[in-house]
Amino acid sequence: MPVLRARVCTPKNSTTVRWIPDAIVVIEEGRITELGPFDGRPIDEDLRPSVLLPGFVDAHIHFPQTRIVGSATGPLLEWLDRATFPEEARFADPQHAARVARVFAANLASAGTTSSLVYSSVHPQAAHAVFQALSDRGLRARVGPVLMDIRCPDELMLPADRALPALAELADTWHGHNDLLEVAVIPRFALCCTEQMMTGAGQLAQDRNLWVSTHLSETQIECQIACDLFDAPDYLSIYERVGMVHERSVYAHCIHLSDSEWDRMAAAKAVVAHCPDSNDFLGSGGMPVRAVQDRNIPLAVGTDIAAGRSFRLPQILSSAYDNGLRQGHTLNPRTLLWWGTRGGAQSLGWDTGAIEVGLDADLIAVDVPPWAETEEQVLAAILFDKDAPLVRKTWVRGEQVWDRDTEIHPWNSWETP
Repeated sequence: MPVLRARVCTPKNSTTVRWIPDAIVVIEEGRITELGPFDGRPIDEDLRPSVLLPGFVDAHIHFPQTRIVGSATGPLLEWLDRATFPEEARFADPQHAARVARVFAANLASAGTTSSLVYSSVHPQAAHAVFQALSDRGLRARVGPVLMDIRCPDELMLPADRALPALAELADTWHGHNDLLEVAVIPRFALCCTEQMMTGAGQLAQDRNLWVSTHLSETQIECQIACDLFDAPDYLSIYERVGMVHERSVYAHCIHLSDSEWDRMAAAKAVVAHCPDSNDFLGSGGMPVRAVQDRNIPLAVGTDIAAGRSFRLPQILSSAYDNGLRQGHTLNPRTLLWWGTRGGAQSLGWDTGAIEVGLDADLIAVDVPPWAETEEQVLAAILFDKDAPLVRKTWVRGEQVWDRDTEIHPWNSWETP
């Protein structure tokens, strides 16, 4: 029964946090059983002056792009052709996929990300590799291979009659594994999928009760091409007609949606994965935050590695704040923390993301400057000081999955063939 002493900062709702300057956290069988001010009892570990936070939730990240962070070579479609697709083609090699998967999982843990929605490459063996690495590391994730059967390089094209059975086999093997790992259905986006592929994927998701994720309305040219290809009145309608817009669907970016599309997203209770850093780096535009908040659309935040430039979710939450400012909308830091933890987890169907009695002990110990003593100062350091914080330790269900003092930097875990 681990008994921890630390400073604790945890969201209560989208505008309020609970701040305990000297707290005790008791964990039994992976769950938090007690939280309150320190009362003088014996402890197992004193984490002070670190701050204990719930683990971060990454709603949109590409595992095969781990090695090309910072390699943007133009706007979205050009970047896919010049950087992303050549890198993802390398994942046909199972040994390469396994090596990158181990670095990827270490990157998540060292960044304090305890839960994530992960895009793999088209290759079934690469998806198996990242599932194995996540399992070995002890992380919580929902993962799927991207589905592409048209308008992409030949080496990344996998027809529906092969891709969908492979996805079903992946679900047979990994879905529900150790109660932390799940399989997701992930058509890359409409430009790389036939309607047959997306219809079959939507049906598989319904039959298996799997979550769906894809890209939506990231750039204006993408929107125009998609609507022309499918003779559709708007981009969202393409996914609606294949049965993929519902409360278990997650749409990344959502920058250029019409009012009608926003209204239909809200009615369907579909989830937005907000990726502000990626949107900036590729020059895609800014997601209209008010459109989401005014309609109470579920929202989570994604790093979108590798168009996003950091595995560290606080960096992305800082970008979300900047995106709001550009739209004349100042976001409360407590709202940002909510999006990156409890709110993001709830949007993605996980009952995690807070330090509360009864929840899984998905936790991180974060170093902040010694002068950060109040709730406001700690939130400022966590969210906006880009030289801090550094994650000291990470736990999932009470099991330690990262310790900065004993593990090497994830880059240095790369194994040469």
